[in-house]
Amino acid sequence: MPPGPADLDPETFVELLADEDRVEPRDDMPAAYRKTLVRQIAQHAHSEIIGMQPEGNWISRAPSLKRKAILMAKVQDEAGHGLYLYSAAETLGVDRADLIDQLHSGRQKYSSIFNYPTLTWADVGAIGWLVDGAAITNQVPLCRCSYGPYSRAMVRVCKEESFHQRQGFEILWTLSHGSPAQRAMAQDAVDRYWWPSLMMFGPPDDDSPNSAQSMAWGIKRFSNDDLRQRFVDMTVPQSEALGLTLPDPEIRWNDERGHYDFGTIDFTELFEVVKGNGPCNAERMAHKVKAHEDGAWVREAAAAYAAKHAVAEGAA
Repeated sequence: MPPGPADLDPETFVELLADEDRVEPRDDMPAAYRKTLVRQIAQHAHSEIIGMQPEGNWISRAPSLKRKAILMAKVQDEAGHGLYLYSAAETLGVDRADLIDQLHSGRQKYSSIFNYPTLTWADVGAIGWLVDGAAITNQVPLCRCSYGPYSRAMVRVCKEESFHQRQGFEILWTLSHGSPAQRAMAQDAVDRYWWPSLMMFGPPDDDSPNSAQSMAWGIKRFSNDDLRQRFVDMTVPQSEALGLTLPDPEIRWNDERGHYDFGTIDFTELFEVVKGNGPCNAERMAHKVKAHEDGAWVREAAAAYAAKHAVAEGAA
């Protein structure tokens, strides 16, 4: 683990960022910049790991061997994303075990979207199309994040998320062009996941305590509302191609703005889910903690193996 960076004056740091240079682990940086990065990268990593659960729930029930193989590959990708991101966080001088402990104790959060249930196979499609589509919208600009290890990790993550989004679209396409029951199942999944997907971008800019500072530091490139608008503009034509209706009667093209208008989001639901009152909060965390406890013997064996070989190499 590298030593912690020195605490650089924030104003001097902003001037250094003006040249669009990447900040690397051993560079001087403000303590607040480092703290913000740890919070964001850790939340991102936690979300990838918790996000394996809603879809992993359908691996044994996928409708065909092909669908099962694709879904297994996707869930495996999410695990890999979590590992990339935990590694990026560790370059800031934090310990992965401590980050996981903070998640288990509720001191760190993960994306609210993963606290919703996957009731049908169509939900796997809706997650791929809407949730991963929102993730791509949010994460592609992170490939230009001012912190080097985070931005480089995001390049591969975004490539794989693009595959996931196409997979979800294809599932919904197949269902929406299938039997009436299949089409109804696809529409129901979209109805349930549309508004939570819009909430993934966070609260409105006026109510977001961290967004403006993160943009000033080059961690984020666009505001929550700008990213949400990009997602809506991208998704509405795709919904028309699918032949599915988005559950918002206020969606319409606005010639003056050059964007789609959409309805008011009830962020009360978002705040309740973040507080731990979502449909599956307790279930998701209980499963995560149990999996961590059940895997203790693997971590202990790996540590013992590494220690044994370190002694052997020292003796040689």
